[in-house]
Order: sequence, then C-alpha cells, then structure tokens
Amino acid sequence: MWLPLLGLAIGIILGLQFPLHLPVAYAKYMSVAVLAALDSIFGGLRAGLEDRFDNAVFVTGFFSNTLLAGILAYIGDQLGVELYLAAVFAFGVRLFQNLAIIRRFLLKK
Repeated sequence: MWLPLLGLAIGIILGLQFPLHLPVAYAKYMSVAVLAALDSIFGGLRAGLEDRFDNAVFVTGFFSNTLLAGILAYIGDQLGVELYLAAVFAFGVRLFQNLAIIRRFLLKK
C-alpha cells in the first residue's frame, strides 16, 4: 500500500538531485505526461486503500494514459489547436477526485 508513495518520494528526490533540462518546445508534452502519471499514481493509491489494487491495471493504465496524453498534445500541435488542454482538464479533474476520496478514506480510519 505504501509502495507507490515510496516510489514517488524516491522519484522526487532523484529528480531534485539530477535536474533534467528540456527544451521549451516539449513543455506541453511533459506537462500532460506528468499529469497522466500522477493521475495513475493517485488512482493506484485509491485502489490500494480500497483493496482493489491490480498491478496489471496500474501498469497498463500508467503507460496508456501517458501515451494517450502525449498523442493528444502532438495531434493538437499538428492541427494548430491546443488539444492538450483536454487531457489537462480530464486528468486534473480525476486527480482531485482521487485525492478527495483518499483524504476521506484516511479521515474515516
């Protein structure tokens, strides 16, 4: 149950120790990819707290959400439309919903 939090903490520490500088042109892609990854992580935490966690669902959801978000951003760039905002909105809403459910679950315990 605490393994995803440990992985997140280790990832943050490594990211702060070894900063990676990407060109500004990739900012849209990275923002939706990070949001999709965070959505999957919080969804995994929620599923773990509800005793419904499935590793295969988590891993496939993590990569497919990140890939889909990146593809949306790319297609939007090709069309000249800010299509990545749809992914930002969808993942943002799900992220806050999962966080609220996790918070309620922990407060009831």
